[in-house]
Amino acid sequence: MNWVPVIWSVWGATVVLMAVVSLYASRLGKNEEDQLFLADSSTHERTEQAVIAGRLEKIQPLKRTSLWLVAAMTLVVAVYYVTDMIHQLR
Repeated sequence: MNWVPVIWSVWGATVVLMAVVSLYASRLGKNEEDQLFLADSSTHERTEQAVIAGRLEKIQPLKRTSLWLVAAMTLVVAVYYVTDMIHQLR
């Protein structure tokens, strides 16, 4: 069985997963603002920003995991082609 289509399919799936998670995170963080709320009258904005930050914090492990999966699959593809090149040069 030829493993090249399987390897590339798994790599492509991990890249798509990473892209979807990154797009979702950017969509969630679209309304996040980096500011200090010093007045007590801005409790609504403070809680809104805390909710957004909490959502982003929840998906951060998934985002990091998908990035590591893409890196691992890229390494697998590279190692496969290097070993294939070495075997063909012998």
